[in-house]
Amino acid sequence: MPEVKQRKVLITGTAGFIGFHLAKLLLVEGFRVHGYDGMTDYYDVTLKHRRHGMLLQNSAFSATEGMLEDQDKFDKLADEFQPDVIVHLAAQAGVRYSLENPRAYLDSNVIGTFNVMEAARRLEVDHLLMASTSSVYGANTEMPFTETEKADTQLTIYAATKKANESMAHSYAHLWDLPTTMFRFFTVYGTWGRPDLALYKFVAAILEDRPIDIYNHGDMYRDFTYVEDLVRGIRLLIDAVPERCEDGVVPEGDSLSPVAPYRVVNIGNSDKVKLLDFIEAIEDVLGKKAIRNYMPMQMGDVPATWAEASLLQSLTGYCPQTDFRDGIAHFVDWYRSYYNV
Repeated sequence: MPEVKQRKVLITGTAGFIGFHLAKLLLVEGFRVHGYDGMTDYYDVTLKHRRHGMLLQNSAFSATEGMLEDQDKFDKLADEFQPDVIVHLAAQAGVRYSLENPRAYLDSNVIGTFNVMEAARRLEVDHLLMASTSSVYGANTEMPFTETEKADTQLTIYAATKKANESMAHSYAHLWDLPTTMFRFFTVYGTWGRPDLALYKFVAAILEDRPIDIYNHGDMYRDFTYVEDLVRGIRLLIDAVPERCEDGVVPEGDSLSPVAPYRVVNIGNSDKVKLLDFIEAIEDVLGKKAIRNYMPMQMGDVPATWAEASLLQSLTGYCPQTDFRDGIAHFVDWYRSYYNV
């Protein structure tokens, strides 16, 4: 029998929260994975090195440290690895940090993403998948958010750069026949998470008897999506390669472009959870009450997000479903083990 070719996936951001989990899943499923990560100090670099260290225990994983803005370095790595698929997750993260340092978002999220797209075009990869965010829905109020609705009212530079990525990707898909899927994440949480994310901050503060800041006086709703559910969705979307419509007729409910092999897909739990209920679940798991500091809505934030995930389900047969209480318990177990508390 002929030898089955091992599929190669280049992932940007493998030392990051989501990239680490995706790489781990793909390695378990027999893919060969190369990671590219800038190891920036936006948060504790030790956590990033620990994640990469775990991945490097698998001989099918290799990695390059470098910034996406360094086009020569990224091109050299891509040429050497010759990926079948590129999953672009690396970005300057954080909605709130974009108020303080907007230029970092342009450098990483726009210039860096352009360099990834150029490599994908040149190498003619089978599929380019890139991370977007629920933040692109901005001031939209009709929920749950669906991929086919207009999203033109972004409220932060972070969200604006992600919407720019979607537009750039559509043009490349149209011009170069480059199959491209953009996925919009909804409030991802879980083990090995980022210290700037709400769950991480809340758990750390409660255990250390520090107050937690609760914006909009707790009148907030989020579609909390467990990280392992999220990366399972990405994994399945790798095989759901968009094809150009021959007649320009798009199936109802599909976000497929009528003029390009390009699609946008929500990945969310399809369940909006009140922030105060999320906090109470953390208190229950920790067996300890939070010191609550109620605050007004923060600039650029939105009161609610909620995903319509039926397109993901129709494309892959899968829909995230981890209950937020179970996800919180998994995170707390990891946190206590990692910090020995």
